[in-house]
Amino acid sequence: MYTAKGRLDHNAMLQQYSPLVRRLAHQMIAKLPANVEIDDLIQVGMIGLNDALSRYDAAHGVQFETFATQRIRGAMLDELRGADWMSRGTRKQQRMIEAAVHKLEQRLGRPPQESEIAREMGITLAEYQDLLNKVRGTQLVYIEDIGGSDKDDYLDRHVADTEADPLRILNDQRLRRALVEAIKTLPEREQYVMSMYYEQDMNLKEIAAVLGVTESRVCQLHSQSIARLRVKLRGW
Repeated sequence: MYTAKGRLDHNAMLQQYSPLVRRLAHQMIAKLPANVEIDDLIQVGMIGLNDALSRYDAAHGVQFETFATQRIRGAMLDELRGADWMSRGTRKQQRMIEAAVHKLEQRLGRPPQESEIAREMGITLAEYQDLLNKVRGTQLVYIEDIGGSDKDDYLDRHVADTEADPLRILNDQRLRRALVEAIKTLPEREQYVMSMYYEQDMNLKEIAAVLGVTESRVCQLHSQSIARLRVKLRGW
């Protein structure tokens, strides 16, 4: 979109690509804890879009949407890195869920039900489900769970569009095979959630509509699925 003088129409471009900012924000929020606000990501993403409009040069041979996506993601990641968004307490709660799942699977010889996990943790079912909402996104499968360290940056591994981005990790054939086998062991509904989220690229709201449940419930099922997968893939 250009003005009469042949320059990019800044306002028109902002309006045209604002849905891209929202889409990237929603993709990223699903990988982050519940305390991160979607509106904050969108606001920062719009700043990244504005920066992309100011810096874009078509002579470099890169499509604007590709260039803008990098700038928008970068702005969101910078904001997240500058905030204490993932507490040690949240990571500890994540490990507690995984430990309970691991113990029950060893004892029962099958995937434990939510009520059984809650009982193992000494909390009510409602408290357990609330905990699943709180640890949303902090449980994505780590490549180091198959034999590496836990010292590299979480954002670079699971949110950033870098060499360590989730798609690159999932394309690792050894991990991919292990994931496929682990997903087959999930309860049926959780298999549906993982398939719709990762294979069909549906967001939580869309999955909720298909399953006829709330978005919060899908979030719980997703968190629980990832906890089960981490138990399967980690070297306990």
